[in-house]
Amino acid sequence: MRVGFKLKLKNENVQEEYKKRHDQLWPEMLEVLDKAGIKNYSIWNSGQDLFGYYEVEDLDYSDRVQAESEIVAKWNVYMQDLLESRVDDDSNVFPVKEAMDLMFYKK
Repeated sequence: MRVGFKLKLKNENVQEEYKKRHDQLWPEMLEVLDKAGIKNYSIWNSGQDLFGYYEVEDLDYSDRVQAESEIVAKWNVYMQDLLESRVDDDSNVFPVKEAMDLMFYKK
């Protein structure tokens, strides 16, 4: 399954820091992504807009592994100064991540 999503940077001035943090991605985060079955993961940037793409065999399993991961929760806190975020009912801050529908694919 191919998954596309978008995120938004708080402003264009944080692009360099966003890139730096991903260039120095924690090994524990890579382990979580592997455990979740995520392959071919990339994030693209244009201004404040970010577009993410990855492939996964079982999206429900992948989402569950990430949602239950303390490492992912710590990463989200680490990134919250760069990304637009919102607060859920339990006062947890998390990045605004919007799923996208596939409109065209050529193999």
